[in-house]
Amino acid sequence: MTVSNSSAAAIDRPASRYGLVTGLTYAMFFMFAMTTDAVGEIISIAKVELSLSNTEASLFHWATMVGIALSGILLGFLADFLGRKNAIVLGLAIYGISSAVFFSSSSFSFYLALLFAGGLAIGIFKTAILALIGDISTSTSDHTRRMNACEGFFAIGAIVGPLTVVTLDSAGLSWRWLYLLAAAMCGVMILASLRTRFPAPVRQVETPKADMLSAVRLMGNRHAMGFSLAIALYVACEVAIFVWAPTLFSGYTGTPLAMAVAAYAVMIFFVLRAVGRFLALWILRIFDWKVVMSTFTGAIFICFLLSTLFGRDVAVFALPLSGLFMSMIYPTFNSKGISCLPKAKHGAAAGLILFFTAVSAAFAPLLMGYVSDVAGNGDMAVGFHLATVFAALLFALALYNLIADPAGGALANADSSDY
Repeated sequence: MTVSNSSAAAIDRPASRYGLVTGLTYAMFFMFAMTTDAVGEIISIAKVELSLSNTEASLFHWATMVGIALSGILLGFLADFLGRKNAIVLGLAIYGISSAVFFSSSSFSFYLALLFAGGLAIGIFKTAILALIGDISTSTSDHTRRMNACEGFFAIGAIVGPLTVVTLDSAGLSWRWLYLLAAAMCGVMILASLRTRFPAPVRQVETPKADMLSAVRLMGNRHAMGFSLAIALYVACEVAIFVWAPTLFSGYTGTPLAMAVAAYAVMIFFVLRAVGRFLALWILRIFDWKVVMSTFTGAIFICFLLSTLFGRDVAVFALPLSGLFMSMIYPTFNSKGISCLPKAKHGAAAGLILFFTAVSAAFAPLLMGYVSDVAGNGDMAVGFHLATVFAALLFALALYNLIADPAGGALANADSSDY
């Protein structure tokens, strides 16, 4: 592999010199999680405020996810084409503007347009962040640990966002103030990005110039598609809980402890997910990542299977507990899928994976709702039977990865040539 002189110099610089860049990646993950994962609380308020049906209210989630999916697959190349810093500034600018004008109108269609624009922006700056993590990493293992740390801050944002909306509502203030806070954070991060030194990304002489089809072409890469499939199955399991667990436990009666856990099931899930992502920084230093993935996906499958076999009395504890095991699955598979590709293609690889993430987040809960209506007469427990199938398939893929190690050669080559 041939690299430019400036890129070679970037490889020689110690990653520790990019502490400010690392801090920015954490802040951006926190910020967009704060808004995207607050959508459940926002829907519950906006549904009454705007007199929406369930289907209409669900578009608050769909608009963002569709925007992210389209941006990931069509605009992910911008991280490679414009450079990490320029793509981040562009994405933050679009997200900040779309968030800042939420008070300009109270129209449902206007909100959807802003949420869609925000999704496009997330796709732009998130793919750039993910590519940037590769630039400041010293090995594929270091890349995985950094990805888990970023997702740890995402998990914290996923807790802070819903709590902020609930607090605003309790104080008689609009949920739209959350987006003004996000806009202010974008402004600060844009200024910080412009004043921060970013590493020069690796540029391979033989690599074609990035374009809008860069991510689409990666669909022919077995590593990119394999990890994308695993991530899609993981996301299907995760969204099953924070989208449908409140419905599953609605009206639940049991022991005082069980009823208390049911009332805060999603919050407990998010807290355990956050704790687990920071624990990953230690666990992945000790154990082989393939063993960790197979063990933890197996634990997720057991949690879902026990919930399916023994009903809500077990599900009320097992489903929130699965958050601890889910914590490192997404960032680890995401990291390995990106690291299998040359650094010059990390933006496109991140965009492809983000596309499958968003598509799964949009369609998996919809499919669960459809199954529960058709086969269970509205009983969401039937929808969780489908989620158990997703968990079983995810576990099967992790076992295959452990036994066959299909990406081992590509990751070893990346360690020797790209890091």
